[in-house]
Parts: sequence; structure tokens; C-alpha cells
Amino acid sequence: MTTEHGDDAHVRQLLGAYVLDALPAAESGPVARHLQRCDACAAAYVEVAEAVCLLALLDEDELLE
Repeated sequence: MTTEHGDDAHVRQLLGAYVLDALPAAESGPVARHLQRCDACAAAYVEVAEAVCLLALLDEDELLE
């Protein structure tokens, strides 16, 4: 894996939707392939995925605080 990604755009802005499986197939495939090649985006993916898991532990009242 590398941070060199050629002409591919970084995918950080799509990671939230990707983690939630909310991207259309036409976008999720390219994101998955990019994450295999780009260390920076892969690290950001891990952070987003961890945050989503932590949010699932909160109840509605805690989220509103």
C-alpha cells in the first residue's frame, strides 16, 4: 500500500457513507480499490469506522447533549 495514487482522487469525503454501506455500487467499488492502495485513506477509514461503532453505543439522550 502507498500514498501514491496516480490520478485517483482521495476518497475521504466518501468514507462515512462507505462505512455505513450507503454508497451506490458504482462508487463503493472504486472506494474499496482506493483503500487498498492508499495508506492515508485506509487510516482515515479505520478512524471513521471506529467512530461509527462508538456512536452505536450511545442512546438518543447522549447524542442530544
